Amino acid sequence: MINKHSLEEFAPLFQKDEYTDKEKLRLQPFFTNLDKSVYVPLILSPELIGALCSRSSRATTDLRHIFLREFIDPFLNPVRQENETSEAWQATIKYGEELYDFLNFFKDHSLLEFFANPRARSFYIKWLAQYGDDSIAQMAGTHLAFSGVSQIVIKHFEDQRIGLAPIEKSTRYVNYAQKINNQYQYYIDPTLKDIGLDAEYKTVMDNLFETYIDLLPKLSAWLQDRFPEEKKSVVEKKAFDILRGLLPMATLSQVTFFGNGQSFEHMINRSLGHSLGEVRWAGEMAYQELNKITPSFLRRIKDETRKDMIEEYQKYLSHKNKQTVPVVKGLFKDSLKEVETGPRVQLVEFDTDGEDKIITGILYSAVNNHLSWNKILQTVKALTVEEKKEILKVHLQDRKFRWQKVSRAFENIYVRFEIVMNLGAWRDLHRHRMLTQQKQNFTCDHSYDVAPELIKSKLDSEFSSAINKVEDLYYKIAQHDLELAQYATCLAHRIRFMQFQNLRECFWEIELRTIPEGHTDYRYIEQEKFKLLQKVYPLVTEYMLANLGNYDFARRGQEEKIQKKIEQLSSL
Repeated sequence: MINKHSLEEFAPLFQKDEYTDKEKLRLQPFFTNLDKSVYVPLILSPELIGALCSRSSRATTDLRHIFLREFIDPFLNPVRQENETSEAWQATIKYGEELYDFLNFFKDHSLLEFFANPRARSFYIKWLAQYGDDSIAQMAGTHLAFSGVSQIVIKHFEDQRIGLAPIEKSTRYVNYAQKINNQYQYYIDPTLKDIGLDAEYKTVMDNLFETYIDLLPKLSAWLQDRFPEEKKSVVEKKAFDILRGLLPMATLSQVTFFGNGQSFEHMINRSLGHSLGEVRWAGEMAYQELNKITPSFLRRIKDETRKDMIEEYQKYLSHKNKQTVPVVKGLFKDSLKEVETGPRVQLVEFDTDGEDKIITGILYSAVNNHLSWNKILQTVKALTVEEKKEILKVHLQDRKFRWQKVSRAFENIYVRFEIVMNLGAWRDLHRHRMLTQQKQNFTCDHSYDVAPELIKSKLDSEFSSAINKVEDLYYKIAQHDLELAQYATCLAHRIRFMQFQNLRECFWEIELRTIPEGHTDYRYIEQEKFKLLQKVYPLVTEYMLANLGNYDFARRGQEEKIQKKIEQLSSL
């Protein structure tokens, strides 16, 4: 199945923007191409490229189009605003003149000439590609943008924990109803036709998006009636948020990455041998675009002198999880089809000496302490509960807000949570990359969530009808290919995964993900994690600023619970 289709056949749906010759002249210096769905921005200003890429989360158009309209045109064709000061106006004119001179320079000089510094390139060829000094590839980074790839590809890339910083189009605040070339924005793998399921796949996917479109005005009207004080724009985004469960993992979304040379090399190596064609295509396109500006970083990906070794390495990266499939079938053949039920959040592992080790870590780094770890730990174990409380109080007494991170002493113990939650909310927790996370394949085996608002508004039957059709399709595809079947799951479907994290990361994640601005679904998960930690580490969790309140709207209300906690801590 892998070799039957050319790599180009696995390209996702894409419609390029049309630009005039004048617009092309303005845009070309800043991107490796203007007509492909994968490209590298060539913007040196950190503020400018940061501002542009940050638009990915709310953008409904290609970032190149946004850059032209919002970051180029206003300075080359400035229109004075009524409240604009003379000083600001003069600065705009000056910037526009400098930008015009810069663009004129590129009429006679190509990008390749500008970026291909022979001395820098030869340095990396020698020390990175030939001698393998990987640390120097961490000294330089760039951005890489995809106009539209599926959630499967995005999560494959984002599973790479270190070295990549992604920002993707939101499913909570953006309408996904728009079509491209008269087709809804979802991925169609050409191998579906080989197994005779392409027609049914398109019918089921179209039905998901049509249901999404049909329910949006109905749900918005119900929400507006229930919350008349809310602005129409707020209600509309709430409807997007609730109905995103209908969006399949095949949904195409814009995503931008910032990464260093080492991380991009690894990302591409992880992708080129993958069993899913879209992943291989995305890896190849990333290679082609990055190779235009940093070829010395990527020489080890395609080197004819080491071709066999490289291909073996790529095969290992892509297939190591598949190697255990026969083992799993042999060990669990009688229980693989069982539906396990239980709490959504379980604390499956923790250190019984956890609080003592945290306190030991606090004392260990005191400026006047030169005692051994074991000596301090034994002393701490002999302390009374009140004495331990006093040490924690002294250490944390000045901490008032969640962004004031607790010390590294809290990294001395780890806990393991196993969680079952819907894919939509999991995507937010998946962004916590410094802890150890392991997920299982996207599947329909754990059923799906229906938002309470859909049940109350009596729109749940239409929602469930569309999801049930996807589940029927999933199991048909799964008979042929479990990985391919992942495209036929939705953000409402549940995933099982585990988090292995130290207490410092627990503080950060729980405090961040329980704020009123957070999504109801992941707030529930983090609140449950907090309650479980309270039972085993009561002294430490006393200082965790978790918000246990409930809110109708994700951005509704103030952090009353946190303020109350701050007042309690101040009085201790």
